[in-house]
Amino acid sequence: MLRCRDAVDLLGEYLEGGLDPATTEALTSHLADCQECTAFLNTYRGAVSTARRLREEDLPPPLRDRLVAFLRQRLRA
Repeated sequence: MLRCRDAVDLLGEYLEGGLDPATTEALTSHLADCQECTAFLNTYRGAVSTARRLREEDLPPPLRDRLVAFLRQRLRA
């Protein structure tokens, strides 16, 4: 049984189809019973969809710099 924190950590791989079948089944089961995680998944999907439509030149330079710094920090963690 997955906890919410575990489920949230798996969402990126889930949306990319990168989870093994057992983990996908466990996450799908969790999402079926957890409205909060389902709402988070829907928000996450929307953010990913929006981000994919952005072009680098659409971002103001200060925002782009903050985003790059944030992503670098997350990758190191």
